[in-house]
Amino acid sequence: MKINTLPQEFIGAQPILKILTRAGFEAYFVGGSVRDMLLSQVIHDVDIASSAFPEEVKFLFEKTVDTGIQHGTVMVLDHGEGYEITTFRTESTYTDFRRPDSVTFVRSLSEDLKRRDFTINALAMTLDGEIVDLFGGLDDIKNGIIRAVGDAETRFTEDALRMMRALRFSAQLGFIIEADTQKALIELVPNLEKIAVERIRVEFEKMLMGASAANSLKIAVQDKVMLYLPGHIGQWELSLIISDLEIYQANHIVVVWCHLLTRSPLKIQEMTHFMRQWKLSRDIMKTVIAVVPIVRQIENVTILDLYTVYSYADVLLEILKITDVADETIQHVRSILKMLPITQSSELAINGSDLIKLGIVQPGPGMGHALKAMEKAVVLGEVSNTPEALTSFAKEQFSHDKN
Repeated sequence: MKINTLPQEFIGAQPILKILTRAGFEAYFVGGSVRDMLLSQVIHDVDIASSAFPEEVKFLFEKTVDTGIQHGTVMVLDHGEGYEITTFRTESTYTDFRRPDSVTFVRSLSEDLKRRDFTINALAMTLDGEIVDLFGGLDDIKNGIIRAVGDAETRFTEDALRMMRALRFSAQLGFIIEADTQKALIELVPNLEKIAVERIRVEFEKMLMGASAANSLKIAVQDKVMLYLPGHIGQWELSLIISDLEIYQANHIVVVWCHLLTRSPLKIQEMTHFMRQWKLSRDIMKTVIAVVPIVRQIENVTILDLYTVYSYADVLLEILKITDVADETIQHVRSILKMLPITQSSELAINGSDLIKLGIVQPGPGMGHALKAMEKAVVLGEVSNTPEALTSFAKEQFSHDKN
C-alpha cells in the first residue's frame, strides 16, 4: 500500500529520512503517526526508526539532543522542529513488568516492529509513502481490531501497562479487542499493581475521554481491570458513570475526575485521600473539591454557591451535561453565572485601604470581616457595587466596630 499524498507533518520530516537513507541506512516513519494518518485522525509526534545507531545519527546531523540515548533515541533539531530517531532494537526480559532490562541495537526493521504492542502500532512507512505492514495492522485498522503483535501474553508480560493501552485505544478508536488479546488481559491483569500510578493514570484518563469510553469501561469492569486500579475504584458501583459516558464524554482531564467523583460513593472529606492515591495535581484536587459538592446539590444551588465556583464555571457546566442534569437547571445556572455583579472580591468598588482611610475599620480581622460582608451583599444584589453604596453600607454595619 502506498500513500500518494502525504500529510504535511510527514513532508516536513522527509529531509531527515533522506539524509539517513543517502548515508546507507534504513529509515521509516513508525508508530502512532502512521496509524493516525491511516485513520484520518490528528497526527501528533512524528517518530522515525532507523538502522543507524545513535552515534551514527549524531554524526550525520549537526544539532541533536540525547533524549533517550540509552534506549537508542536521539532528537534531531531541524528548522525549529524536533524529530526523534530511534535505532531499531530488540529488548530483553522485563523483570519489573514495565521496562526492558536491556536493549540491543539491531539493523533489522522486522526485529524492531515485532517488539511493539499492537498491530495497528507496528506499521512503518517509507519517506515516499510506502506502508510496511508485517503483522496485519492494515487489516486490523480496516476491521476495527486491537490485536497484540505476536503472542499477547508475552506482550503484556513485557509491559503490563499495555493492558490499559488496549482499553484506551479501544475507547479512542471504537475498536474491539481481539479474543486472544482479551484473554491474555484477563489472565495477567493483576500485574497492573506493579505499574506506577502515574502511568496507569494517563491511560485511564485517555480511555475515559474516548468516544467509546462507556464500552471500554464496561470491559474494564467485566475483566476485573478496575479491581487493580488505585483507590479501590473497582469496588464502586460504576453503572451510572457508564450510562453517562454512553451519551457524553469528558473533554479535559479535570472533567474526568470531577465526573468520576461526582458519581462516586465517596464523601467530600474522603475524596482528597482518593485523589492522592491517584497522585493527581493540586489544581485538579482543588477543582474537584470546589465543583463536586455544587453538582451534588445542584437543584438547591444558591447564588453564593455559584459565585464561589465561578472560576470553575466551564468545568461545572461540563459536568452538568455529562451527568444529564435537566436543561432548564443548566440554563438557570448559566443565567445566574452570567448575571453575577462581580465574579471575584478584587472587583469590589472599594478595598480595605479605602475602608481604613474612611475611618470605618482598623487594620486587622475586622477589616476582613467587613470586606466579606460587602462582597456577600454585592453578590446577592443587596448593595450596588459602587463606592458610594459600599461606603454607606460599611459605615452602617461596621463604623461602631473599630478594632
